[in-house]
Amino acid sequence: MRILVTNDDGIQSPGIAALAKALAAIGEVWIVAPDRERTAVAHAVTLHKPLRLHQLSSRTYAVNGTPVDCVNLALLKVMPKPPAIVVSGINKGVNLGDDVLYSGTVSAAMEGTILGIPSVAVSQEGQEAFRFEIGALYAARVTRLVLAHGLPEETLLNVNIPDRPRGGMRGVRVTCLSRRRFDNPIIEKLDPHGRKYYWIAGQRVSWSRSKDADHEAIEEGFVSITPIRLDSTHHGVLDHFRAWEPIMNRGIKKSQSLERRSRRTGQREA
Repeated sequence: MRILVTNDDGIQSPGIAALAKALAAIGEVWIVAPDRERTAVAHAVTLHKPLRLHQLSSRTYAVNGTPVDCVNLALLKVMPKPPAIVVSGINKGVNLGDDVLYSGTVSAAMEGTILGIPSVAVSQEGQEAFRFEIGALYAARVTRLVLAHGLPEETLLNVNIPDRPRGGMRGVRVTCLSRRRFDNPIIEKLDPHGRKYYWIAGQRVSWSRSKDADHEAIEEGFVSITPIRLDSTHHGVLDHFRAWEPIMNRGIKKSQSLERRSRRTGQREA
């Protein structure tokens, strides 16, 4: 039973160490992770420079690339056989709602899913200190369940653990993604030369999509597990937009008709 572990906080993060230790009780753990922090790189793939693998131990490698690069290299070049599961984390900080669009942690699990491997992303709430031992406990539980029962096709799990001691955990909830709102998301400052520069920052001030929302579960002390699909097509509105097809095709069909007529005229003259 091979398990691939990766993250976006880098190979030296205590979160990945805690995760690998917990999963070692389940199977043979392979670690392929970025050589430095790659937070918020989303689903970036390195195309503008060569990637290099640095073997740190028999089954541990650092990569000078993104989390998605790590998963690709691990599955296609490093591991002798595909793993039974990919587990990404444990991330420093939660990945709730729209965060999944930016998160390297979630994107690594998404890449595993794209390559046909059941995959899980794990994130831990915290500030200066993180209770990674609690996150690792729940990550191992989810991993065992996924290995036993599998996942639906093109589906990954996004797991978030609240910042509570083990005795303060209220349980687990299956949740939906929230929507977040920020106050002053871009901060403008001046450097010593009087030139403007910017930080993308801000404080989260409100949420929407509250029914079964992941942020509510965390706030109430529950572990949040959100199934995420690769197919982001809004199937419910396809028929609505198909009504646009005749309107948009009018000019195209007229242009094609004129082009055919022009070709026939040219052939007769020749």
